[in-house]
Amino acid sequence: MRQFTLKQLRYFVVAGEMSSVTQAARKLHVSQPSISAAIQQIEEVTGLQLFVRHHAQGLSLTPSGKQLMQRARQLLRDAEGLEKYALSLGEEIGGELRLVAFPTFAPVFLPQLLRRYADRHPSVSLYCDEMNQVDIVRGLGQGDYELAFTYDLQVPEEIDFTPLYRFPPYAVVAADHPLSERDSIGLAELVAYPMVLLDWPLSREYFLSIFTHHGFSPAVAHRAKSMDMLRGLVANGFGFSLFNTPLAAFEALDGGGLKPLRLEDDAPPLSMGIACLRGLRLSPAAEAMHRLARDSEARGDVFERLGGGLAQPIMP
Repeated sequence: MRQFTLKQLRYFVVAGEMSSVTQAARKLHVSQPSISAAIQQIEEVTGLQLFVRHHAQGLSLTPSGKQLMQRARQLLRDAEGLEKYALSLGEEIGGELRLVAFPTFAPVFLPQLLRRYADRHPSVSLYCDEMNQVDIVRGLGQGDYELAFTYDLQVPEEIDFTPLYRFPPYAVVAADHPLSERDSIGLAELVAYPMVLLDWPLSREYFLSIFTHHGFSPAVAHRAKSMDMLRGLVANGFGFSLFNTPLAAFEALDGGGLKPLRLEDDAPPLSMGIACLRGLRLSPAAEAMHRLARDSEARGDVFERLGGGLAQPIMP
């Protein structure tokens, strides 16, 4: 199907305004054949005669040409407005910013960060979802989210990850657990008790690998799909669990107490950070969030005040 372009429409409009192919070519800094070809293309596509050609006296618009010129002018104005709007999205701190975060640390870290961001950039509409690592990576790749706050759990090559904190794993038991009087524990002692496992993709593999690396296999008694359920099961004596994120309060939603225990064995920490699709040109709203998240003074280092020094800030 043959079509004409905005450029050809502009050539037609200027030729109609100037009543001359020669004058239109001079104004647009193009050749006369380019103007003539544009007019011919539009006439062939529409089946209309747009001009009456006067020998040595230029052009005059036909009635159809006048009607088309009126609509073409409006279309060109709309196109110019759309271009300006698109450019403004790349320059102004406004618009919409869609974020996604890993659920274990999102309630601890994000609210204060979002508050600081909203105070600085009130024109930005913020949206934030929570999901597991597999869905986070998928969401970034599909363009559903511009930025993610997550762990370095099998981050693929197409994702750019900037670490902010390093979280070593630690054990958690009920406040009345036989191990609750301890401050630290070895894996060999820990596996003598049942385990409550956070059953999320990649998370479960990470926690189990801590044991298998040292030749142990924990007895998983329960699997939890949420951190609230995990804390509740542990607090009510169904077993120990492993955490990475420092907590403000070591208790379950039902008030049951929890006791953190430092692991005495070597265990790989997880780095929490900010991620985006590699090579993506961030919007001004996303770039402002990226800068704020990297600025420890501006973002407020909430993790340094939690969990007895379990968080280790990283200077990007």
